[in-house]
Amino acid sequence: MRAAVLESAQTIKIQARATPELKPRMVLLRVRRAGICGSDLHYFEHGCCGAFVPTRPFVLGHEFAAEVAAVGDGVEHLPVGTRVTANPARACGVCDYCKAGRGNLCRATIMLGSASTRPPTDGAFAEYVTVRADQCHVLPPDLDDATGAMLEPLAVALHAVKRAGAVSGKRVLVTGGGPIGLLVAMTAKAFGAVPVAVSDVLETRRDAARRLGVEVALNPVTPTLAEEVRTLTGEGFDFVFEAAGARAALRQAFELVRPGGTIVQIGTLGTEDIPLPANQLMVREINFIGSMRYGNVFDEAIRLVQSRRIDLRGLISGVLPLSEVDQAMRLASGKNTALKVQLEID
Repeated sequence: MRAAVLESAQTIKIQARATPELKPRMVLLRVRRAGICGSDLHYFEHGCCGAFVPTRPFVLGHEFAAEVAAVGDGVEHLPVGTRVTANPARACGVCDYCKAGRGNLCRATIMLGSASTRPPTDGAFAEYVTVRADQCHVLPPDLDDATGAMLEPLAVALHAVKRAGAVSGKRVLVTGGGPIGLLVAMTAKAFGAVPVAVSDVLETRRDAARRLGVEVALNPVTPTLAEEVRTLTGEGFDFVFEAAGARAALRQAFELVRPGGTIVQIGTLGTEDIPLPANQLMVREINFIGSMRYGNVFDEAIRLVQSRRIDLRGLISGVLPLSEVDQAMRLASGKNTALKVQLEID
């Protein structure tokens, strides 16, 4: 098969690779569309993603739509030809976290397109990939491949909103207007939050937020920000979702959340310790929680999209063939011009 192999920072090439071996309880998927994620860009731009440093060249990609090409022994519910998306994080299924329904915290998780394992686990920037059958989620006929490949990032956003609690009628701010931040804002709005605001230093991202139906777009570095927030919310936002993965955004979240409010950390902030205003946590009784990937929310995400409560198509800013993966990665790196770039795999 053909696969896009990351050889080193800034070097990704199409190579011939052996089609993955099909094992019991696994399915072989023919990838049709794959999205480029921020973690893919970290590997491409820097040769690593935080503490995850590849020990060999590997195939990126973990958000995709595909069709079942073959099934292993013990798989009966996924006929060949079924269109699916997949949870790319394969939890062990037997540890305490998995048994408690928190497989996203499983310490033995194998993640597609990631150097979190040694050797790295190949991902979906290829013609074929294998996953365990229970990782697959069937796509309805009316959801196209482009939308199917957007369900993984939507699952990240949906899990974060569910981690926060009931947002209906609450005032919500999302820091960071990248794909995840915009999806969080769209999900919070679908769940009844009002008003929903997105803050980003880039005007193009603020424009994108407005285009996607977000009521308020804020510039986090404007001198009048505090006054704007007071006018909009009174004492601050009930919920702040930090999706920028920036120290300044996280620190600002403590200034913009109201007493008794909640900050949800979604963005990756690297491996260094970051000072936090612990006294504010105590005095103002701020809730500070993390959100890691996704719980069991893929089917719920599919229903939200199928019901038209959330329209994912507006986030797709470019589609290129697998053969042009280098150009696609460089296009996706342009934060001023791109939101979600996808690869079409013939």
